[in-house]
Amino acid sequence: MNKMSSIHSLSRPVASKKQAASVQFRNVTKRYGSVTAVDDVSFTIEPGQLVTLLGPSGCGKTTTLRMIAGLEMASEGQILIGGRDVTNLSAADRDVSMVFQSYALFPHMSVLENVAYGPSVQGVSKKDAYEMAMEKLSLIGLKGLEKRAPSELSGGQQQRVAVARALVLEPQVLLFDEPLSNLDAKLRRRVREDIRELQQSLNLTVAYVTHDQEEALAVSDHIIVMSNARIAQTGTPRELYEEPANLFVADFIGDANIISGDLVSVTGLMAQVNIGNFSLQLPHRNAGQGPVKLAVRPDAIVLDESASGVLTGTVRKASYLGTQVEYEVESTIGNLFVVQHGRKEPIAPGTPVSVSFTTQRGVAIIPNA
Repeated sequence: MNKMSSIHSLSRPVASKKQAASVQFRNVTKRYGSVTAVDDVSFTIEPGQLVTLLGPSGCGKTTTLRMIAGLEMASEGQILIGGRDVTNLSAADRDVSMVFQSYALFPHMSVLENVAYGPSVQGVSKKDAYEMAMEKLSLIGLKGLEKRAPSELSGGQQQRVAVARALVLEPQVLLFDEPLSNLDAKLRRRVREDIRELQQSLNLTVAYVTHDQEEALAVSDHIIVMSNARIAQTGTPRELYEEPANLFVADFIGDANIISGDLVSVTGLMAQVNIGNFSLQLPHRNAGQGPVKLAVRPDAIVLDESASGVLTGTVRKASYLGTQVEYEVESTIGNLFVVQHGRKEPIAPGTPVSVSFTTQRGVAIIPNA
C-alpha cells in the first residue's frame, strides 16, 4: 500500500462502536539503511484527542504516522494502541484507518460503493456493507449523493467520501496524512473545521500530519513539532505559539521576529529584559542573567507614527491584505516583520515610527537559545 493510494481502511469489521484508544510511542526509531528517519521518539496521544505531527518536509512526521498504521515497522522501540503492543503487528491487525494525501476514489464506483468497499472486502454482506456506508455518509452530510460518481463531486465532497471510507469500520484510531493539500485555501478552512467537529462529536482519537502551521493551530488539542527526525517540542497550540522551547519552534510556528536582549534581573517568575534602551517584564523561563534571544510575534509589535518612543525605525514596505496590514520595518534592533489588524490606511513606506511591544502574549524568552 502506498502513500498516494486512496483511503484504505486498515481495520477489521466490528459489530459495535468502540471506545477511543490511546497511542503511545516508546523510544521509537526507524532506519532505512544508514538513514535515520525517526530518531528515539516518545509521545502519547490520549484517547479522544486530535494530535498533529507538524514539521517541514523530511522531518519524520509521515514516517511516524505510517508506523502507527503499520505501513512501516519500527527498527527499535515500542508502539502501543489502546495499551496493546502492536509494534510487530501488520496493518491488517491494527484497529486503525488512514486517509492519505490523494483520496483517489474508484472512478467506476458510486459514492456508496466506494464507502462500502472496505467492509465488502472484509467479508461483510453487501446489504450490511451498504447500511454501514449509508450511516457514515449521513453522518458527514453526504446523504442524497450516494449514487453519484466521484467525478460529479466537488473536491471537498470527495474528501468527505474519503473520510467516510476511513470511518466505516469504526477504527480505534483515525490517521490523516496531509488531508487538505489538494484543496484551495477557502475549502481547506471549511474541511478542517468539518474534520475537527467530527472528531470531537464522535470522540475519535486522531493523529494528523501537516506542514501547515495555521492548519495545525486550528484543529489540534496538542501539537508534536518534529525537526530532523526528532521531537522539537510538544504542547497545546497556545503553548507552542506563546512559549516556544527553542529557535526552531519559534521560527516554524507562525512568524516570529528573533531579536536579542539582555536579562538583567529575576524576581520570582518574572525577569527584566532590556532590548536596547527599552525594558520589558517577561516570564524568565529558567533563563539566567546575560544575553537572551526573544521570539516576538508580528502582531505583538506596536508602531506609532509619532516616532517619539525609545526604540525607533522606518517603514520600508507596507502590504494591505484586507483584514490586516503587513510591514517590514528597519529599526534600531534589527529588521522587523509587523502585522497590524483593523487599520484602514497603511503607514506609508519611508515613515519614521516608534516601536513598542505588547507583553500580554507574543513576546517570549527562548530557553537555551
